[in-house]
Amino acid sequence: MKILVTGGAGFIGSNFVCSLLKDGHQVITIDILTYAGNLENFGEYKTHKNHFFYKEDICNGFALDSILAKHQPEVVVHMAAESHVDRSIDCPDDFIKTNILGTYAVLNAALSYYRTSSLKDSFRFIHLSTDEVFGALGLEGKFNESMPYRPNSPYAASKASSDHLVRSYHKTYGLPTIIVNSSNNYGPKQYPEKLIPLTILNACELKKLPVYGNGQQIRDWLYVDDHVRALYALMEWGRIGYSYCIGSDNERTNLSLVETICEVLDELRPSGSLVSYKELITFVSDRPGHDFRYATDASLLKNDTGWKPQISFKEGLQRTVQWYLDHYTQVGYKVEARKRIGLG
Repeated sequence: MKILVTGGAGFIGSNFVCSLLKDGHQVITIDILTYAGNLENFGEYKTHKNHFFYKEDICNGFALDSILAKHQPEVVVHMAAESHVDRSIDCPDDFIKTNILGTYAVLNAALSYYRTSSLKDSFRFIHLSTDEVFGALGLEGKFNESMPYRPNSPYAASKASSDHLVRSYHKTYGLPTIIVNSSNNYGPKQYPEKLIPLTILNACELKKLPVYGNGQQIRDWLYVDDHVRALYALMEWGRIGYSYCIGSDNERTNLSLVETICEVLDELRPSGSLVSYKELITFVSDRPGHDFRYATDASLLKNDTGWKPQISFKEGLQRTVQWYLDHYTQVGYKVEARKRIGLG
């Protein structure tokens, strides 16, 4: 297959792109390479014969039209997004531009291409979103596809807006779309502003391990390879016009997650100066509008496609910690970007 991926040099995107290329597909990657996008994430596939990379802004409709016309993909997987809640609180502008206007531009280009394509029967537009569009849960229940949208951060609101645009392009214009609302992802190549890589890298440098509030907020953690397998399943068996929640029933409080990372590090890379890395845990002022709990019900995805998560939380976290231990001095992130998050 020929598959176009926006935001393919980021965390989930690069894992997806490398998997596709490994399996013999042709991949067209569009990424503007902001701080979170990195060509080194492609490894040996950066110059693969079946990989066509374009450094472009997804808001550039003319460039999108040209790339689609040239490569004639059967599937567009739209991943490009600003995704860090803290950054959206500090400065929502980039989130509005990329997540809303960027999605609008990609949809317009995809619709124009679809209307004239000879691949109409097989074409799919898959849009990656987040479970954060649904707001927050109490101690009971899980998000599902029929829940109302109640976003509580500028990031979540921008993703909710993009979901509505995608839905409208299916309902109004007939564009064959699928929306994916995923729980928190983790694994190799994630930019170290997110909780798991930030904790690992700070611990390696014996820096404080910040935990918001009392650390009792709960998240469901999905290993990135399981997310990639879900996308494969949806490309083949996902129903047009549907939304699918992806989760893996790995709920952890933020504090217990950080403590578990410390325990894995104590085993894999003991500190000579600490009894345990847990000594570095520091509670900081809570994030404004911090949602208490996310949990997703993936029943529809499982029933429609047969997908189920294959990587246990223990195995996934072990793999993730080991990857950062192997790469933490050479992760390839820009020096100035590392400094901005206290890792320079």
